[in-house]
Amino acid sequence: MNPFTPDQLSYLTGERRLGRLATVGQDGLPHVAPVGWSYNAELGTMDIGGLDFARTKKFRDVARTGRAALVIDDVLPPWQPRGVEIRGQAEAVQQPEALVRIHPTRVVSWGLGSAGACQASDVAER
Repeated sequence: MNPFTPDQLSYLTGERRLGRLATVGQDGLPHVAPVGWSYNAELGTMDIGGLDFARTKKFRDVARTGRAALVIDDVLPPWQPRGVEIRGQAEAVQQPEALVRIHPTRVVSWGLGSAGACQASDVAER
């Protein structure tokens, strides 16, 4: 299932490869870190991984809470911010390579397409 609109999917499959993953630490405080990611079209998920990823705080936070959010964004000149935020259920996958897999439940985007308007939707609405 594709949880994204055509404008969101076009943006996500473009050149951007750096995002920011938000998790909640054991102490209840938010944790945000830059990450590499990819769109898994077969599962309709966002997959986040990296070097020795199973040993990271991000991975432990997701394993404990099952929740995460990812923002992919940029700014076009002179000042045209655009991006996509993906919130959802997350899993800490151990094999074959450690990664965090976000199953989107809410997607918010801004500055995309010809209208550039903010779009927010629960994935179940689609």
